[in-house]
Amino acid sequence: MEAEQNDKKALENLPNAEPAPTEAPRKALSKSAQKKLVKQQKYEAKKAEKKAQAKLQKMKEVERKRKEWEETLASIPEEERSKLIESRKSLRKERMEKRSDERERKIERLTNAKHSGQNIIIDLEFSHLMTPSEINSLVQQIMYCYAVNGRCANPSHLWLTGCAGEMVSQLQRLPGFDKWIIEKENRSYIEALQDQKENLVYLTADSETVLDELDQKKMYIIGGLVDRNRWKGITMKKAQDQGIQTAKLPIGSYLKMSSSQVLTVNQVVEILLKFLETKDWKASFFQVIPQRKRSEADTQEYQEVDGEENQESDGQIDTKRQCIEAPSLG
Repeated sequence: MEAEQNDKKALENLPNAEPAPTEAPRKALSKSAQKKLVKQQKYEAKKAEKKAQAKLQKMKEVERKRKEWEETLASIPEEERSKLIESRKSLRKERMEKRSDERERKIERLTNAKHSGQNIIIDLEFSHLMTPSEINSLVQQIMYCYAVNGRCANPSHLWLTGCAGEMVSQLQRLPGFDKWIIEKENRSYIEALQDQKENLVYLTADSETVLDELDQKKMYIIGGLVDRNRWKGITMKKAQDQGIQTAKLPIGSYLKMSSSQVLTVNQVVEILLKFLETKDWKASFFQVIPQRKRSEADTQEYQEVDGEENQESDGQIDTKRQCIEAPSLG
């Protein structure tokens, strides 16, 4: 009971709350949340160990291929050796040129999106409510958002607002973050976009307004909070206190979730990107939301309509979604 009262009190005081010390969220956690935190820390440690093992395996594979190449060169005449070396150099140059062209096209698409793309904002003002491991999880989701957006034929214009403190420190550890073509704003969106306040729309599952279409003039906000359900209703309350519009994704109109309707930040961003591409909410939900989170009846119905191609797509998408769950929008 005391833990619940602490959570409620923190929620009520959110608008005037100052960033708390790193250990503050831990003290506010209930026993159940503390157990989940320990479990999460063990998961992160195991993930780091697997990453180290994968890196070691990759190094061994590189070394194996190098030895094979040297043995191949040593086993053939000088003339053939020279031709083989030149052929390999030519292929490598071709691959580098292709990557360079792809990179230039991506830069052009993202640059154009700053002027004509749909504005999508990730609100990072909740970092003081998260543990270090949760912040790290959110950072990984943001990295995935940027990667997916960059692959779109017509990408959106992504914003990171409230990008300060520990959050920005973690983001700056990402390779190439300083070169990302994305708006990085240390102020809150309400400060940075005062002249656009009437166009701000906070996406939250607690809203009564269902998002039927995406308006090019609107700027859609996604709460960047990995909360393990500790802070229910926090984004809705924030939007109401600021006097800005809210809306929720029309998930319930197209499918039933097998368990929680909690989605990661990157899943919400990808759903919006898919809808901008297809203008079809149902297709967007089924292509992005992992099969394990959908009810069996909905999954079977969609597969009957779309056939084997959709089954393969679901499997591939499900494999890619290995992020820690974050609350966003149903």
